[in-house]
Amino acid sequence: MGNDFKDLFGDWRPEDEGKNGPGESRFESEKRPNRALHEKEVRVVNVFEATTESSTGVTTSSQIFVLLRDNQGRQIRIFVVRDVAYAIQLALENQKPERPFTHDLAKTIIEKLGATVERVIIDDLWHETFYARIAVTKPSGETLEIDARPSDAIAIALRFRAPIYAAEAVLESAQDD
Repeated sequence: MGNDFKDLFGDWRPEDEGKNGPGESRFESEKRPNRALHEKEVRVVNVFEATTESSTGVTTSSQIFVLLRDNQGRQIRIFVVRDVAYAIQLALENQKPERPFTHDLAKTIIEKLGATVERVIIDDLWHETFYARIAVTKPSGETLEIDARPSDAIAIALRFRAPIYAAEAVLESAQDD
C-alpha cells in the first residue's frame, strides 16, 4: 500500500507544504486566477431532498441540495451532505443548535479575531463541481478570499447575513443541466 501512495504523490511529504515561498500554497484551487466574474446576487430558496423510486415504488436513492435563485429566476442546485444541509436549514430558520456546529465554530473564531464575512462568491463550475470563496475582512481592512466548498460557504454566509453571489458563467452553465 505504501508504494500506491508513492505512485500518487511522488516524493511529496506533509512537512513540505508551504515551501513554495512565503504566502504561496501548493493547492491548485488557491491558484485560480482572478478574472471578471460578472457576479449576480443569489438567494437561498431552501434545502430540498430529491428521491428516486424504482418501478415498484421503493426509494432507491436520495440527494439533498440547496436551491439558489437570482433575481431573473435562474437557479443553481448545489448538492450537499446531510449534516451541512441541516446546518443550512437551521441558519435559514434562525435556529441555533444545542451545541455549535462547525459553521457556528467558524463564525465564533472569525468574530473573536475581529474579522467579518463580507460575502461569498460561487465562482466556478468544473466537471459538475462548484467552487466558492469566502471574503473575510480583517480588522485592518484587508480582505482575504478563502477557498471553500460552496455548501460550507453558504452555511457561513447565512450565519453572518452576508450576501451570496454567483459568477454569470456559473449561472449560465447551471441552466444547461
